[in-house]
Amino acid sequence: MKELLTYIAQNLVDNPDQVEVYEQVGDGEVSLELRVAPEDMGKVIGRQGRIAKWIRVLMRSVGQRQGTRVSVEISD
Repeated sequence: MKELLTYIAQNLVDNPDQVEVYEQVGDGEVSLELRVAPEDMGKVIGRQGRIAKWIRVLMRSVGQRQGTRVSVEISD
């Protein structure tokens, strides 16, 4: 899942080399933290948070297929 989130974020931002994803795996749960360059935050979040919401929905649905809960946090 880390690779999928990295791929999505790198295709959204202007500085793909500054995209970092940290993954914490717990008991049936995966927590992902996405970090991008400060100037790319708007591109990842989108207007009224639409892109961020879409990313979270997509990652949750991938997690459901694998039987795990997924949460995504976006930080700079």
